[in-house]
Amino acid sequence: MGKYTSGAELPVGLGLALEEYKAMDYFFSLPTQAQQQIIDHTQSVQSKEEMLAYVQSFVAPK
Repeated sequence: MGKYTSGAELPVGLGLALEEYKAMDYFFSLPTQAQQQIIDHTQSVQSKEEMLAYVQSFVAPK
């Protein structure tokens, strides 16, 4: 994860979920404000399953 060091601190659960969906590059390609909104939302996530569902909601093709 060395190339992902700039910007806000990434919560561990979010990082693991992004890795699960191979979406780390996608997340870091988003504008800083969008990244921060996602990080802020993760503070209300209560479980691994909920985190995976949340990440899937913004990385899955629509």
